[in-house]
Amino acid sequence: MPLTMTDVDRFEAARPRLEAIAYRMLGSAGEAEDLVQETYLRWQAADVERIEVPEAWLTKVLTNLCLNQLTSARARRETYVGQWLPEPLLEGDRMLGPADTAEQRESVSYAVLTLMERLSPNERAVYVLKEAFAYAHREIAEILEISEAASQQTFSRAKRRLAEEKAGKVRTEIDKAAAKRIVEEFLAAATSGRTEPLVKLLTSDAIAIGDGGGKVPAKATPFEGALAVATFLRGMFRPADSKRRMLGGAPQAYATTANGSPALVIVVEGRVFGVMCLERTEEGIVAVRSQVNPDKLERVTEAWAASEHGEPLVLEAW
Repeated sequence: MPLTMTDVDRFEAARPRLEAIAYRMLGSAGEAEDLVQETYLRWQAADVERIEVPEAWLTKVLTNLCLNQLTSARARRETYVGQWLPEPLLEGDRMLGPADTAEQRESVSYAVLTLMERLSPNERAVYVLKEAFAYAHREIAEILEISEAASQQTFSRAKRRLAEEKAGKVRTEIDKAAAKRIVEEFLAAATSGRTEPLVKLLTSDAIAIGDGGGKVPAKATPFEGALAVATFLRGMFRPADSKRRMLGGAPQAYATTANGSPALVIVVEGRVFGVMCLERTEEGIVAVRSQVNPDKLERVTEAWAASEHGEPLVLEAW
């Protein structure tokens, strides 16, 4: 039976929440959109009148699609060129989902999305549904077809594993103005031509990771330690004609936030070339994660073109 307009409207009302769940589980906006659309096709083919709780039905279908995707993604990660990082989302993107609580904001941070790659698909599902969307364990148990006790145990295990991975590093929550100051200070240090200003901003165990997906040059292993990271960044921001040719023009730098963290956005001829997310703790910048894989910057580029983003930061040497 064809869907009525009421049925279509009901799905569209649920779409933002479904997209946000899928993005948190997969770390990919493109894949999230695809699976939400597949959920719609299954909604379209279902006997909707017999579905008692549409929200629960849609969430269950989507979650199982995500679990299947995560299982196949593990095999793809093994052949991925270089480091894999999530797809960043700029402030205001509805796919970031709810951000009313510290737990919700933390669950979509670039750091946690990266760390969630260490969790099993079921652990990711339970963590996302409970931590970010406040589903009760009874509801999660029904969605995943497990016992309520298993849901509780899986959630505790996921929380513990993430806490161990973070090793006590507590991300500092900041507002938009503070994020801009952090990015400006970082860029000034990175373009100073010296390592010392950068070392002062970094923690002693800071890391730098880049994801080029084999399409843009990026080191296959992370840089570790303040001096190594500072030396790498100094070289990255040193102007050179070869870099202009690779970029396809002169870059412009902007300060913004991505996934709730300070972020430096590099734009070339209206196209976002890279997003550099800065993870900051009270001790300083503990991680610099750069997404330069063009396949993972399509949504960001579209959002950038449709938004007001102010004047670029000064890149005098460029």
